[in-house]
Amino acid sequence: MAMRNIKLTISYDGLNYSGWQNQPGKNTIQGMLQQALGELTGTFIKINGASRTDAGVSALGQVANFLINSPIPAKNFVKALNDRLPRDIVVTGSVEVDKDFEASSSAKCKLYRYTIFTGKNPNVLKTRNCWHWPGSLDIAAMETAAKMLLGKKDFKSFAAAADKRESSVRTMMRCDVIQEDKWVYIDTEADRFLYNMVRNIVGTLVEVGRGKWKPEKMNEILEAKDRTAAGPIAPAAGLCLMWIKY
Repeated sequence: MAMRNIKLTISYDGLNYSGWQNQPGKNTIQGMLQQALGELTGTFIKINGASRTDAGVSALGQVANFLINSPIPAKNFVKALNDRLPRDIVVTGSVEVDKDFEASSSAKCKLYRYTIFTGKNPNVLKTRNCWHWPGSLDIAAMETAAKMLLGKKDFKSFAAAADKRESSVRTMMRCDVIQEDKWVYIDTEADRFLYNMVRNIVGTLVEVGRGKWKPEKMNEILEAKDRTAAGPIAPAAGLCLMWIKY
């Protein structure tokens, strides 16, 4: 039978995992999915993910693909894999796609949402997947700073030192700061992201929101092309990969 290319859409709570990418001796999302697929098919099959989310980062719309020569109908992989996965990893969709589809390189843009809770005390039922930052934030100032990130720019100041990719130029289509009562959401959409880019942007926007920096500081930070010019990294727990478009 000819090889088939299966595209999965996956959601997961990343707090109990060492990120997406398989690592020896550690619980990872990719590792758990490959284990479940191996139990189903009786053979090891590599699963390619669209985004290598960090330890503690969650997803509602992660995308992955794998090649298989099994006659199992594509839609059946949803239930078959979920029956073998822990409760905090859920396959939400499965379709057969063209042979040339690759989850990472075929992606056109991604949206990440970062959640901050500004209430005095944590809400035990809701604040597991957020940054609890008790206090007031100047949302208007954060929104002004966020808009300076839009367009095609060099985001080197927001990349982790460990990111050794040749180019740090990315195109940001959206950077919105939204407040709903004591919740603050920062939505960032771009063609691609650098390692730790969103969390470094969020940490910088919070510095603006708490009054340490003026919004105009964002332009200085971009021009510096130096990680030390930006704010501290925001905690992983608040970050969620919402969707990927192809």
